[in-house]
Parts: sequence; structure tokens; C-alpha cells
Amino acid sequence: MAHAQTQPDPASPMAPAAFHILLSVADGERHGYAIMQEVAALTRGAMRLGPGTLYTNIKRLTGAGLLEETEERPDPEQDDERRRYYRLTDEGRRALGAESQRLETLVEIARRRKLLPHKSMIG
Repeated sequence: MAHAQTQPDPASPMAPAAFHILLSVADGERHGYAIMQEVAALTRGAMRLGPGTLYTNIKRLTGAGLLEETEERPDPEQDDERRRYYRLTDEGRRALGAESQRLETLVEIARRRKLLPHKSMIG
């Protein structure tokens, strides 16, 4: 018997790896290795996804309808035809926005509790 894929609860925190993967494709499609590189760049090396973590999360995110494999392929002379490219779905964009808002709220609380400098004191 097949199990139905369920949408993540928007009130629940998103796993950090899933959040970073979705964030890495928010501005355009990427193949797996490029996603790993983008996550490392976005986090200044603080998060490095190994292939197992990456592809396990990609499978979950595609199953939940937040990420999809693209049909379009780059010019084969400029790319490896074995690569799979992924992009954010509309539902994925909504989930990423909701998680970003949740994190922003937590940062605002941390600022009010003087754990972080206020925005006006930064740069």
C-alpha cells in the first residue's frame, strides 16, 4: 500500500538542511552538486551537505511538493547529461517564505532580549 505524501505543517520548524536546499534554489534551478556548493556559500561554510543528506532531503522535498525536478536541460556540450536539475515549486516558495518569517520573528525576539544588536546598530 502506497503512503500519501503529506504537506509539512507551516507552523512547525523546517529542518535546517531542507531550508537551505530550498533557499539555494529560490533564485533559479540548480543540480545537486551546485545546491551543495550554494548551501556552503550561503552559510559561509558553516553547513556542508554530503550527498546522502542532500539527496535524502531532495527526495522528501519533491515528495512533499516543495521541490521538483525540471524537464529542461542545458546544452549538453556545456553540461553533464547525467545531472538532474531542481527548482522550487509555488508551494515550496510559500513554505520557504513561512519559514523565513518564523525565523525573522525569532530574531526579533532575540533582539528585544538584547541577545543581538538592533538593526539600527548594524553596519
